[in-house]
Amino acid sequence: MSNILDKINSPQDVKKLSIDEMNTLAGEMREAIITKVNATGGHMAPNLGIVEATIAMHYVFNSPQDKIIFDVSHQCYPHKMLTGRKEGFTNPDKYYSYSGYTNPKESKHDIFKVGHTSTSVSLATGAAKARDLKGEKGNVIALIGDGSLSGGEAFEGFDNAATLDSNIIIIVNDNDMSIAPNSGGLYKNLKLLRETNGKAECNFFKSLGFDYYFIQDGNDLNRLIDTFEKVKDINHPTVVHMCTLKGKGLAAAEQNKEKFHWILPGTLDEKEDLQPAAVEESYLTVTNDYILNKVKQDPAVIAISAATPGAYGFTPEFRKQLGKNYTDVGIAEEHAVAYASALAKSGAKPILPLLSSFVQRTYDQLSQDLALNNSPATLLIHWGGISDADATHLGCFDIPLISNIPNIVYLAPVNKEEYLRMLDWAVEQKDYSVAIRVPFGKFVSSGAEDTTDYSKLNKYKIVEEGEDVAIIALGSFFELGRQVKEKLGLNATLINPHYITGIDEELLESLKSNHKLVITLEDGILDGGFGEKISRFYGGSDMKVLNYGAKKEFTDLVPLNELYERYHLTPDLIVKDIKECLKLEMV
Repeated sequence: MSNILDKINSPQDVKKLSIDEMNTLAGEMREAIITKVNATGGHMAPNLGIVEATIAMHYVFNSPQDKIIFDVSHQCYPHKMLTGRKEGFTNPDKYYSYSGYTNPKESKHDIFKVGHTSTSVSLATGAAKARDLKGEKGNVIALIGDGSLSGGEAFEGFDNAATLDSNIIIIVNDNDMSIAPNSGGLYKNLKLLRETNGKAECNFFKSLGFDYYFIQDGNDLNRLIDTFEKVKDINHPTVVHMCTLKGKGLAAAEQNKEKFHWILPGTLDEKEDLQPAAVEESYLTVTNDYILNKVKQDPAVIAISAATPGAYGFTPEFRKQLGKNYTDVGIAEEHAVAYASALAKSGAKPILPLLSSFVQRTYDQLSQDLALNNSPATLLIHWGGISDADATHLGCFDIPLISNIPNIVYLAPVNKEEYLRMLDWAVEQKDYSVAIRVPFGKFVSSGAEDTTDYSKLNKYKIVEEGEDVAIIALGSFFELGRQVKEKLGLNATLINPHYITGIDEELLESLKSNHKLVITLEDGILDGGFGEKISRFYGGSDMKVLNYGAKKEFTDLVPLNELYERYHLTPDLIVKDIKECLKLEMV
């Protein structure tokens, strides 16, 4: 007997199914998701929980005439399977054919390319308003998870959507779980609504003016279809609040929702050893050790997360050990920066890690709340660098973003010892807002104590002194600089700049006496970046400068080695450029 999924090539095929067939389809989809995600890595638990709701949406609504707008896209795999892309989940040869997020280039059923949180209601409000202005028909549906409700834009979107005098349907997928356990006052109301079957008088959504429908079992196809049919073509703003089970159908994901939110390839193949393997030292482990020890010495130290603690190694046990010296502010990076600024200004010592891609949401707070007030908070920027990531999660834009804001000192360590020295200086000093770009990639330890005084700003370190060519290699690209020097075959000068936000004018001036060329290496985009500061310094002189980094573009799942070739970020290509620039004979 053939599978039901084999027959599904578009939402029109879903509409032909009986309830029993749809339930069978749900099981087949879960099996495909589990197999595929275990092979490739990706978002496991969010997609398993939303299977029935996705089937019901495509059974009732008429995509793409009816626009289904996803929040974050953590839960879009079932949608992709029902909209002509199932081979990306059933055929191992096609596993990498589609993005992990919604993408209009893939399908007319994907309305926006999104990968960041709390945006769906704003996007849906705009889509609904445009529909009304053009006199068109059709439903606009936003699907938002309860975790995304803690982001500020979600409230802004709800607030505006409630004033529409027309169709907009917001489906709130409440699984009582963000990436980590939810944190914030709003979740008390969601809990109350769950406990009262949606009948509590205190109702956040109704308070804004929404019509409200509650589904106790959001994995029940009958209930889902019945409710969606009731709200289809409704002529006023409406919220459907459904309760689903995150990780449904996979026992490990149901029991450990945080671990299985996003997994690495082969996670389900791991075997439990009687003797657990020793935890390898990394920038995450040394950060955690530092924070735990620091809190024991100084109760003013506090660690903060914006709903993604696992990305920084903030395990449940680590969070428990910190107790009151840890705050999860919800998926709200803007608030996290302002909160950290006020903590620092009030005498506490906040440490706030952020992923490079998520820093983009914080620009106003970095500038106004933090830097303008010169608050001595410490920000740790993770995953900063050129990568093969999806276009929604690139980490190559943080250097221009952060380093051009006054009063912020942005540091780039090249090894464990420099990182810990910078971290301790940042936490204890009172004069600046400090960000540290945590090395992304291989963990490096020099074995030698770093004694640098980082209060003497913008002083670069000459690691190897030479002549003719000076290589200024920033942070995680320092090793690339060393490789270039070795392959060049000249007695080049190798410099570790440490500081992203400023230039060492005295050192740069001294290079003019016996150098013809300066090259800069940075793991990020060139436009507005570190290297341009060096080029500007030498602009009125005879010094030649070559800047190496990424082009300003959105790349999408492009292999890293391909990007390095494209940007001439290999030792061979850089050496070739240097010799051509200096008109040296190739050897």
